[in-house]
Amino acid sequence: MKDWQNLAHVKWECKYHLVIVPKYRRKVLYGRSRRQVGTILRQLCRQKGVDLLEGHARPDHLVLSIPPKYSVAMVVGYLKGKSAMQIHRRLQGVKRGFTGKHFWSRGYCISTVGLDEKTVRAYVKQQDELDRQMEMELQ
Repeated sequence: MKDWQNLAHVKWECKYHLVIVPKYRRKVLYGRSRRQVGTILRQLCRQKGVDLLEGHARPDHLVLSIPPKYSVAMVVGYLKGKSAMQIHRRLQGVKRGFTGKHFWSRGYCISTVGLDEKTVRAYVKQQDELDRQMEMELQ
């Protein structure tokens, strides 16, 4: 139980593998913009007390540790909504009027990490390598 975290009246270990996909997978997103999207997601996670344990390669594969006081759906909605607004502000120069502006696709995929944490974290780290190999094969 050494890896477990605690709040006032609870000890917990709630880790999730989250996949959220950008609405339009453009190459520019995976260049210098990728780091800025990662910075935005890390900042939003800190604000809610969510630990971003792994977020490598593309911004759509994350391993999160979510406190039990928050529902998973609430955290994902918060991350997608707030990050979309910040991405439009910082990367696309939109000052106001976010109605109709979408960055992330509608849904998401989430699974509990459980005892396979090392396997899931290694998978998330290897995404960049696998994507490069696929691009090389397609060319």
